[in-house]
Amino acid sequence: MQSNNPKEVIILGVTTSGQTFRPSDWAERLAGVMSSFRPGGAVPGDHLSYSPWCVPNTLDGKKCVIVNIDMRDAHVMAWDFVMGFARDNQLQVIQTQQP
Repeated sequence: MQSNNPKEVIILGVTTSGQTFRPSDWAERLAGVMSSFRPGGAVPGDHLSYSPWCVPNTLDGKKCVIVNIDMRDAHVMAWDFVMGFARDNQLQVIQTQQP
């Protein structure tokens, strides 16, 4: 039986008006800022890799950031920051069941 609760959200680099979000490296920047928010907490060197909870990617040729819902439970302020970034920049947010 599949749950109706989303497992992750995708912040797409396209605004609600259909414009491509700039700068072109926004996804890598956002994921880099979130690199220390990870399962088990931050350890030295974490700034050199992305958190498994916040990963830059592409979807249909558009930049995106995939954010795991587990971040919300472990780091509420980090979750609020990421969702606030999407809201403030009017980016499209997609909820998905894929882990």
